Amino acid sequence: MQTQSESRMNLLIILPRIPYPLEKGDKLRAFNHVKYLSRNNDIHLVCLNDSKVSKQDAFQAVQPYVQSVRFIDLSLFCRIINLIRAFFSGKPLQVGYFYSTRAHKEIKKFIRESAPGHIFCQLVRTAEYARYEKIPKTLDYQDVFSKGVERRIKSSSWYKRPFLKMEYKRLLVYENRIFDYFSNKVIISKPDRELIPHPEREKIEVIINGVDTDFFTPMDCEKKYDLVFTGNMAYPPNVNAVEFIAYRLMPLLKKRKPGIRVLIAGATPDKRVKAVASDNIKVSGWVDDIRESYASARIFIAPMQIGTGLQNKLLEAMAMKIPSITSPLANKALEARPGEEILIGETAQEYADHIFHLLEDGDFAEQIASRAYHFVHNNYNWQSATAPLERIMKNT
Repeated sequence: MQTQSESRMNLLIILPRIPYPLEKGDKLRAFNHVKYLSRNNDIHLVCLNDSKVSKQDAFQAVQPYVQSVRFIDLSLFCRIINLIRAFFSGKPLQVGYFYSTRAHKEIKKFIRESAPGHIFCQLVRTAEYARYEKIPKTLDYQDVFSKGVERRIKSSSWYKRPFLKMEYKRLLVYENRIFDYFSNKVIISKPDRELIPHPEREKIEVIINGVDTDFFTPMDCEKKYDLVFTGNMAYPPNVNAVEFIAYRLMPLLKKRKPGIRVLIAGATPDKRVKAVASDNIKVSGWVDDIRESYASARIFIAPMQIGTGLQNKLLEAMAMKIPSITSPLANKALEARPGEEILIGETAQEYADHIFHLLEDGDFAEQIASRAYHFVHNNYNWQSATAPLERIMKNT
């Protein structure tokens, strides 16, 4: 029989970003994987860094869960060179963007020092760093980048389309090719798995996201807004959703309720997001406690038209008992019951109809919110979501 110490893995985790603060979905998933895998394993963490963050704050956030950690900066000059190399090598630009020969040397040295029994790479962006290592390894595709890029092509400016089409084709090839270099592959949802361009994609294990239901709980708060939408506001699918709200949905809502108020809350708002600010729409930018944004509104809306993966924002809103409306695309990964735990809209008119139904029928809104709350508690928590990932790696 194995003792607890004998069954512990020495696990090296490679992330494309420092997983703190938790303003992006990939950071949230990474942070919670580190947190819950650390309970039974020794974690050595490598984080690439392409932005200005407080490394001291980040270190304090991850330090309780890791044996060692390395933050590797990718300078602007380095990233430009990386992109040029990727362009001429045929690799996807976002894989090339995160790949540095200097960083690779540091990671190889770290592998020798930490002697991991398993390597875990988050996203295809980090796959090159472990691709040829003769150690059992797992790749978290998380989202299907190729499909996400393809969905952006039609809604993008004409001058961006050639680059997006090129990136889409390169990602299709890369997501297929990298599959065979890893012992295990995981992804965030079944619909995403079906989009991976590999004939053996059924071997990919689905590892869902969770939500911290101890943190995201119902709050008594003044309802200053009718609607709220949250997220990283530089992320193209979120920018697209904001423009849907502002330019397609708001004209319908204002006809019936001229004073309707909407909050757009989230870090690093794109200029296109800032442009929608008005008497009816507040664009807050970064907020210290996103729970207050959820709780200050009567309804959460996530009209996702493009993008892939499971929307953490929906899990958080539902955990806080905020009745929520989203698109068929977003609910495909979530798998909540339409009309019972969530409302689904495709057209702006359908969203408007749902919104006024919830605003005008308090009992109905309470029913949707309560069922959503129980749905999230029963199906999404980080501890149970991470357990299959740990099992997969230990069985390799």
